[in-house]
Amino acid sequence: MNGSTAVANGGSGKHDKEAPQATAAIFRVQGNTVATVPVAVNNSGVHQPSTPLVKAEVSTNHISIINRKKSLKDDIMIETLTSEQAASHEVVPCTHQLRTNLEEGLTTAEATRRRQYHGYNEFDVGEEEPIYKKYLEQFQNPLILLLLASAFVSIVMKQYDDAISITVAVVIVVTVGFVQEYRSEKTLEQLTKLVPPTCHVLRDGKEAMMLARELVPGDVVLLNTGDRIPSDLRIAESFSLQIDESSLTGETEPKHKETRAVPQATLGTGSDVEHLTCIAFMGTLVCAGRGRGIVISTAANSQFGEVVKMMMGEESPKTPLQKSMDDLGKQLSIYSFGVIAVIFLIGMFQGRNVVDMFTIGVSLAVAAIPEGLPIVVAVTLAIGVMRMAKRRAVVKKMPAVETLGCVTVICSDKTGTLTKNEMTAQSIATPEGKVAEVTGIGYSADGGAVQYQGELVQQWTHPEFARIIEAGIVCNNASIEQDKLIGQPTEGAIVVLAKKAQLEGVRGQYKRLREMPFSSDTKWMGVQCADAQGQTVYFIKGALDRVLDQCGTYYSADNQRKPCDQYSRQHILEIGKELGLKGLRVLGLARGESMQSLMFVGMIGMMDPPRPGAADAISIVKASGVDVKLITGDAMETAQSIGQSLGILSSSDSCLSGQQVDQMTDQDLELVIRQVTVFYRASPRHKLKIVKALQSLGEVVAMTGDGVNDAVALKKADIGVAMGICGTDVCKEAADMILCDDDFSTMTAAIEEGKAIYHNITNFVRFQLSTSVAALSLIAASTMFKFDNPLNAMQILWINIIMDGPPAQSLGVEPVDDDIIRQRPRNTKQPMLTGRLIGDILASAAIIVVGTLSVFYKEMSADNKVTPRDTTMTFTCFVLFDMWNALSCRSSRKMIWQIGIRRNRMFCIAVSASLICQLLVIYWSPLQHIFQTEALSLFDLIFLTTITSTVFIFNETRKYFNLRSKSLNHDPLSVSGI
Repeated sequence: MNGSTAVANGGSGKHDKEAPQATAAIFRVQGNTVATVPVAVNNSGVHQPSTPLVKAEVSTNHISIINRKKSLKDDIMIETLTSEQAASHEVVPCTHQLRTNLEEGLTTAEATRRRQYHGYNEFDVGEEEPIYKKYLEQFQNPLILLLLASAFVSIVMKQYDDAISITVAVVIVVTVGFVQEYRSEKTLEQLTKLVPPTCHVLRDGKEAMMLARELVPGDVVLLNTGDRIPSDLRIAESFSLQIDESSLTGETEPKHKETRAVPQATLGTGSDVEHLTCIAFMGTLVCAGRGRGIVISTAANSQFGEVVKMMMGEESPKTPLQKSMDDLGKQLSIYSFGVIAVIFLIGMFQGRNVVDMFTIGVSLAVAAIPEGLPIVVAVTLAIGVMRMAKRRAVVKKMPAVETLGCVTVICSDKTGTLTKNEMTAQSIATPEGKVAEVTGIGYSADGGAVQYQGELVQQWTHPEFARIIEAGIVCNNASIEQDKLIGQPTEGAIVVLAKKAQLEGVRGQYKRLREMPFSSDTKWMGVQCADAQGQTVYFIKGALDRVLDQCGTYYSADNQRKPCDQYSRQHILEIGKELGLKGLRVLGLARGESMQSLMFVGMIGMMDPPRPGAADAISIVKASGVDVKLITGDAMETAQSIGQSLGILSSSDSCLSGQQVDQMTDQDLELVIRQVTVFYRASPRHKLKIVKALQSLGEVVAMTGDGVNDAVALKKADIGVAMGICGTDVCKEAADMILCDDDFSTMTAAIEEGKAIYHNITNFVRFQLSTSVAALSLIAASTMFKFDNPLNAMQILWINIIMDGPPAQSLGVEPVDDDIIRQRPRNTKQPMLTGRLIGDILASAAIIVVGTLSVFYKEMSADNKVTPRDTTMTFTCFVLFDMWNALSCRSSRKMIWQIGIRRNRMFCIAVSASLICQLLVIYWSPLQHIFQTEALSLFDLIFLTTITSTVFIFNETRKYFNLRSKSLNHDPLSVSGI
């Protein structure tokens, strides 16, 4: 492809998708000669040569006319191939379609020209939004806007202290939110890390190391063990090539790659990448062998490019807490305008000055808005984040920690999340049906053993099992170093098994002479060895049926070789089937003096076992009213086995495959999805569809995962949870929370924390609004009925400090209740200010107002005028009411002696400090002058303490009857915090 190229019909470099049958002639200039190649455009839009090159002499004038007409856009460029298109053709047709040479690769000039058309092999995540815009977006919260409006009104009314306090609160909250979100919005940037920095490529007939971002379709890439695949490749050469695709498919076992085309009937719907055995996908890892491949697509056109497009097309939803705060802001706005309207109408009815009444109404409405609420929310969330960090979970976005408290469905990936992603031998079976069980999981032999009917299998105590392990460890290329696997997971499991049976030294007794690598045709691997006496021995392992086909005899329990007749073969296959029904991957093993005299020795059943504690965690989560669904790329048998062992799948539940999900409409999926608990053979697109279907039914969805195939669903879910150890960078960046220990049981701690956070926020709202309503009612009643004001300006300011200060803030750090995990997820459709909560607020406010006005009336009635003693008694009465009210607001579900008075140290310190300051205001002369108070007697303090405790007694009595009614109704799963 030297020189310049043009399209005869003057079309653009890209094919015309609207006219897929169109043809074009390609001219290649070679001096004064033009080579004409008729090109057919097939239905997939791929240019295919239909005839060999035919030279035709043309004049220089004709060439110059063509050159004058052509532009850069007219250059015909090689289209990319999808993985399905490339897999359906043999290597040679793909080479022709991509116009490349397997022996020489592309020329540098041709690669440069193609790059101008296709761009660099990297993901374009779009232009980054300016920082100031991201900061300004934080002000779109309705509650923040309401607070800003309050600050503006305060300035207009010359209440500068209120304006300053509100503005400071808003700036703190907005800045904290901005910092949190700015640090976490790096999801798509991490996708560039999937492209390795360098790769080995054939250019100009020579092997060269170059930047992977410079690859173009048609490049020939050389692959070796340890290389990360730089783009989607059509395998052209394969020498025992095995590629780990777990980050894309979720399957643990590496894929064996070959050069043969995939039969058309085998191809799936475009998402079943596990069938594409001749395609290597970008971002996957070569774990064994070597080979070479032709670049068929780069960057956005690759399989991971589909993940990128889906991620860019999905927006992370608002958390339920953010929605609740938005709703609360709207509710408070409505109530504020309601207060203004009521007071304005009363003033009009009384014939008072319209402007005065409007000013009073606005002042009271502004005072009613809890400017401390955003700070309490931020502080409570921050403390929740710190608590979760101690419990091995990193929360990236503060509101996300509360989201887990209202999650109704957890969609969990299997590999690396519910399981350890470490293959483990579970059973060893002889040809005659003896089965030894293997304990211990993972790549550590500590604590593991092989047992048969209660007896330990060690070394050659049980020859029938030792021969099976011997064949597996000799026909093996893996090793375990410091509990880390080097090699294939299946072979690693056998190495650990040998260590548990104290047979790891058997491998050293044989000298390997030759290896017969695994292939998709044979489905077994073999080795030719020489034993200590120099005799030749063959060992093979692989798919049970294929290994059995190679064997003429089997090893019996009495150490004899017996012929493999039809009955014995069927019996062995039945044993393997029984192991398979347990979700085990069954490996057959054989040995012999030659490949023609192999003896079947037995089989090993292995699986990726569940994590310790995962089943208990799922049980706890399900008991709290949360559904758990398993989504995996594994086969049905494996998925069902894991689902049953973890308690996810019951007899009444059903399973769906990714293919079935594809065939369903969104509406059809919504009809059945509540009954489905296991999804198998699932791709990224299926996971996204499942999450969307659940969300459309009103469920709050948590998604856990560790691979790139989980990233889109993690972003779309209400909260995405990534694994910190085995999770990919893309997965971690797409998630809202990262489990540092990859332990699903950490989810229970996160759910506890989420429920506690919302519970604490509602407790703060209950306290602050009840105090605000009481203070406003006190002032409003005095104003409307032309009473003397029972509190002066400094006293009102002190009460505001208590309402928004340490006593109120300390309610947000109340420790988590031990039993809060058993509370049902809250209904996110309900606003924070429910009818019941409003009733509680009004009841507490009524007691405070009645009690305070009673004290004020009692003191004033002695001389019918307001004295410093009267205001001091009234002022102290209101403050003590506040303290008692705060004590009862520590929990809406439990009585104070159930949670413990001293459990919240911050609350105890804040209330004690507030009471000491109140005493200073009453008894210290400088403060007496400022607050216009006078000293009270001990009897006065006892009297006020007694009367103000009524609000606490009322609230505790209400809790008692609520708890009693729930216990009588046998309702252990009550709604938390409401």
